[in-house]
Amino acid sequence: MKIEPKVGCIQSAITILGAKWTALILRDLMDGPKRFCELQRLVAGINPRTLTARLLELEDRGIVTNDGTTGYALTSKGKDLLPILKQMATWGDKYHEPC
Repeated sequence: MKIEPKVGCIQSAITILGAKWTALILRDLMDGPKRFCELQRLVAGINPRTLTARLLELEDRGIVTNDGTTGYALTSKGKDLLPILKQMATWGDKYHEPC
């Protein structure tokens, strides 16, 4: 059984989702636009400089947009990542080991 339609597809997804905090930022944008301060509060423990860096990277990749009024929101490309995040949550729920 072949998982990747062509070599590099999984690496492409990991490049985006593999950076620390990115999946949690996307999780919190799932239910609508958020301002920077909201995201900083929701993604507990993230440094403001790191949040800024992740958001700029996600903007550069076309995953999120910032209109300056309502804040950061997922683009259609970003919304296409939601099934992956939901599968990660399902797997985490099944195999979660408390720290």
